[in-house]
Amino acid sequence: MKVLLVGSGAREHALAWTLSAGDGLTELHAAPGNPGIARHGACHPVRPEDGDALLGLARSLAIDLVVVGPEAPLVAGVADTLRHGGVAVFGPSAAAARIEGSKSFAKTVMSAAGVATAETLPVARVPCVLKADGLAAGKGVVVCHTQEELDAGLQALASLGGTLVIEELLEGEEVSLFALCDGERAVALPPAQDYKRLEDGDRGPNTGGMGAYSPVAALADDEVAEVLETVHRPVLAELAARGTPFVGLLYAGLMRTADGIRVLEFNCRFGDPETQVVLPRVEGDLLGALAAAAAGSLDGVELRAADAAAVTVVVAAGGYPAGRDAGTPIEGVADAEAAGALVFHAGTALRGEALVTNGGRILSVTGTGATLADARTVAYAGVERIRFPGARHRTDVAAEAARV
Repeated sequence: MKVLLVGSGAREHALAWTLSAGDGLTELHAAPGNPGIARHGACHPVRPEDGDALLGLARSLAIDLVVVGPEAPLVAGVADTLRHGGVAVFGPSAAAARIEGSKSFAKTVMSAAGVATAETLPVARVPCVLKADGLAAGKGVVVCHTQEELDAGLQALASLGGTLVIEELLEGEEVSLFALCDGERAVALPPAQDYKRLEDGDRGPNTGGMGAYSPVAALADDEVAEVLETVHRPVLAELAARGTPFVGLLYAGLMRTADGIRVLEFNCRFGDPETQVVLPRVEGDLLGALAAAAAGSLDGVELRAADAAAVTVVVAAGGYPAGRDAGTPIEGVADAEAAGALVFHAGTALRGEALVTNGGRILSVTGTGATLADARTVAYAGVERIRFPGARHRTDVAAEAARV
């Protein structure tokens, strides 16, 4: 099977790494890709949001399946352009991708589907959570415990434009659950937990994600089927009833509260950095599952979660999340890989033969092992070998979970 992977981040690199190890892949292409992805296939200078150019590329390469990584192209309708052009796509239509593209739309769908979520509040009053209604690259949520946080959050989100959704502040442990969907059926991938705040101890601003780990005690394997039945499938049924069936990856951000599981948000694609810990734990034919979902037939598809654990630590630029870094030489990636880590490229580029920075989150360093403690040791051993001026990372990813 010839596959075109759309995107250029660590999530897409993790997908390229996983798909290239499968038996069914004959050619892997990426648009635009990155230096890490280029180790697994051919990269093409096509923007992810340019549906017409992607369609032309897919046709010229005789692509069998397009896998869209980022949310922005999906919300913009890239999958629609490709499907209308006769190309199979793993990724939802623009109408179905509104489940992430509009928080208010997601709340309406959950209400109609009977899915438990945070209560919407009429006014902003502490404690509460502020959410930008549209896409914000993982930075559109502000948790407000104090009036100062509320004032700062209102100002920060006002700068993004658009409307706000105000929700009650739920307390509990967060967990992410991905499900491959064919418009009706859902197949779960292993749960994961990510770290959204920039600094240790969950301090600092929200980011696109500074690390993740899997498995997660907050969602045991025997509970996954129940979450699919009470969260994913009702939402799939509601979207289908609206004439917008969801084909792709439905990501539920959940919180285990004293009153049970509540949905914090839905995303319409693989999460980043959760994908970097979920995929190393997947056993089975992922490519076949993606193709089956795109064809509308997940019936009989099974994927298993390996007993092994995985931990990912994001290495970011010094100015992240407010700024990015470009052109700074990166050293130590080969040393980190030699030490046993998987290094997924996020914001990197090549300057001649030299690897340099090109973004905010630069690399995702993943360790695997029999336990979370083992995986964490491998991940941080890899991080310690990677060097560039201003590099920053959290030191507490999976620390508490590994002690359990």
